[in-house]
Amino acid sequence: MTIRALRPYILAVLMTIPGLALHLAPPDISPLIVTALAGMAILGASFLLTWACEVAQMDMPQAVAVAVVAFIAVLPEYAVDMYFTWMAGQHPESSYSHYAIANMTGANRLLIGVGWSAIVLIFAGRFHSAVVLHSDKRTDVLFLAMATIYALIIPLKGSLTWVDGLVLLGIYVWYILIIMRRPVEEEELEGPAAVLARLAKKVRLRSVMLIFVFAAIVILGNAEMFSEGLIASGKMLHVNEFLLVQWIAPLASEAPEFIVALMFASRGNAGLALGCLLSSKLNQWTLLVGMIPGVYAASSGGFSPSINLDTHQFQEILLTAGQSLFAVALLLDLRLHVREAIWLLLLFSLQLLSPLYDVQLETMLGLPHDPLRLHFFYAKVYLVLAAVLLIKNWRQAWDLRKGFKV
Repeated sequence: MTIRALRPYILAVLMTIPGLALHLAPPDISPLIVTALAGMAILGASFLLTWACEVAQMDMPQAVAVAVVAFIAVLPEYAVDMYFTWMAGQHPESSYSHYAIANMTGANRLLIGVGWSAIVLIFAGRFHSAVVLHSDKRTDVLFLAMATIYALIIPLKGSLTWVDGLVLLGIYVWYILIIMRRPVEEEELEGPAAVLARLAKKVRLRSVMLIFVFAAIVILGNAEMFSEGLIASGKMLHVNEFLLVQWIAPLASEAPEFIVALMFASRGNAGLALGCLLSSKLNQWTLLVGMIPGVYAASSGGFSPSINLDTHQFQEILLTAGQSLFAVALLLDLRLHVREAIWLLLLFSLQLLSPLYDVQLETMLGLPHDPLRLHFFYAKVYLVLAAVLLIKNWRQAWDLRKGFKV
């Protein structure tokens, strides 16, 4: 194995060193520097996890690989979100619970609005075709639909409790029990993952375990500094820290997965790329969201009261659920066309940029200022479009039941 082959791993490890060194830095260091270095460390560790997860599935039993690798894949996002949730339990009247929801909803919306769209547009630009998913991905679409329909109930009832967490985790476990009983399909690894795959089995196993442990230490060791640095940076720069947590934090953890998926799409394997991000979306929408009430309960010392959320947070959940349902409706035929990807990207961009034009729009229409007006508007747009597609393609929606089959 040459130094050139190991270059991606060396670079990823080097990215983590400044973040680890922050623990030795003076306490008065600028939050901007802390955020940048801790975020870079999490990014480097996320790349290592992405490559190691691909290789790990070669040597694990299918039942173990599916469950373990799925959990490890969301570890970067999980670490940041669970830090905010834990702190929310310690300080119930603080804004930490809002940051937890911001991070979770931002990550989920980025996956669909940017990740899915980019895969389709890159693939279509090179191969002039829609992206087609393998038939077994109907199970992912089905369980994403189930989790999304349940998530729509959360803002309607106005609470996020341990019961909601159990339901979402139950959906995830049900999904895992189905897919772990399916035969293993060998996939040819590419890029940095292929370097590890060529090692002898014992060396490969030890290398993967070492990467997992190292990456986990880096992520868990930098989650607090990155999270608190983002909040402090927002206050210092007079930028809404909620928006920083919602959009900047997920970028550090999602970027490696996005990059790998886009590489697959550019090489013509867009079905695999979209399938990976579909599974990631399902994991986050069930496993990640489902853990929030449990971690909050453990931190606060009891299952009651429920996590402290206001109308804004429930609107964020409603908007995220609306986008998820629209995405499910687009994938009923297990295809994602260019025009559908453009709709996903356009609606996501309009919602993302809404703080820049909401006041001007309200002034032009003579409406009183309401910071949640456009959130609710785009949530309704997603839900109406989803309803139209589900009614129009009701036969394909009914065929999703086939996803329950092993």
